[in-house]
Amino acid sequence: MPTAFGTHNTNPLSQFPQAWDRASKIKLLVLDVDGVMTNGQVWIGADGKESLKAFDIQDGLGIKHLSQCDIPTAVITGRSSKMVLARCEELGIAHVHMGVNNKVQALNEVLKKMNLRHKDCAVMGDDWPDLAMMAKAGLKVSPAQGHQAVKDVAHYVCSMKGGNGAIREVSDLILKAQNRYEELLRQALS
Repeated sequence: MPTAFGTHNTNPLSQFPQAWDRASKIKLLVLDVDGVMTNGQVWIGADGKESLKAFDIQDGLGIKHLSQCDIPTAVITGRSSKMVLARCEELGIAHVHMGVNNKVQALNEVLKKMNLRHKDCAVMGDDWPDLAMMAKAGLKVSPAQGHQAVKDVAHYVCSMKGGNGAIREVSDLILKAQNRYEELLRQALS
C-alpha cells in the first residue's frame, strides 16, 4: 500500500489503512446523489420545483473510467430528479433508483440483478439516510463534507467534497488499487 494516494490527491492512505485493500476488490460503485454527485444544494425555482443541479465533469470521467474497466456505477437516492436521470443516462449508468425510502432494499435489488455480494461494492454517501446502505458495503466512502456520523463509519474519507471531485478521487483509488489507473493514463497520453 502506498503512503499517499497520488499526485492528484494528498489524502494519505495511512489514515485509512483498510481502503487500499478494500478498493482492490470492488466490482461496483454505488452513489447517493445530493452531497455526493452534487454539492448538496437544491435550487428551487419560482414554481416551487427543483430547477438546477450541478455535476462535476471530472467525477463523470471517473465514472466512465470505472466503466471502461468493467466496474459499473449505480445510483440510489431518496429524491427524484429529471436532471439526475439525464446525467446518469449521459454517463451510461444503468442502475438508477430514485425516490427511494429504503436504500438497503434498493441496494439488494441492484446486487441481485448483477449477481454480486455486498462486499463487492463501494458505497459513497454523505448523511444519515446513507448509513444503513453503507453498513453493508465492502468499501464505505464519505466525501470531505459528509456528516460526522458518516465519516465515523467510512473506510475512506475523501479530501474532495461531493460535487467537486470526490467521485473522481474514489474512482482513481479503485483503479489504482486494481492496477488499472496507469493503463488508462497511458491511453489518455497517446
